[in-house]
Amino acid sequence: MTPQEALQQHARICDELYALALEENRFLHQNQRPPDAPLLDRKRALLARVDEALSALRSAPRGGAREPALRAALDKTRSKILQILQLDRENEQLLTRFSLSRGPAQAAPAVPACMLQKIYARHTTE
Repeated sequence: MTPQEALQQHARICDELYALALEENRFLHQNQRPPDAPLLDRKRALLARVDEALSALRSAPRGGAREPALRAALDKTRSKILQILQLDRENEQLLTRFSLSRGPAQAAPAVPACMLQKIYARHTTE
């Protein structure tokens, strides 16, 4: 695989990852809770593809890094990665906020009145 092809493959996967991060962001804003398992499974699968694309980039010959077309594609991909990281950071902050604000803690169950009378009677006779 040529460096240009490897970079194009990586760029396509980055575009998919950005779209998925946007979908996760919309979900978090609308539902104010962590996303469901299918979305997380898609994210894991996509991240596995990112690893494969990175391996292909590492194994591609490095001689063409000075070509203008390759340099432009590389800059575009870096820009997309920065956008993904920024959106992912926002998603993490939303997840943290929603996991910390799940509402008030549940109150202890009500104790029957007869149980309270027994406890009171036990302590007043002593």
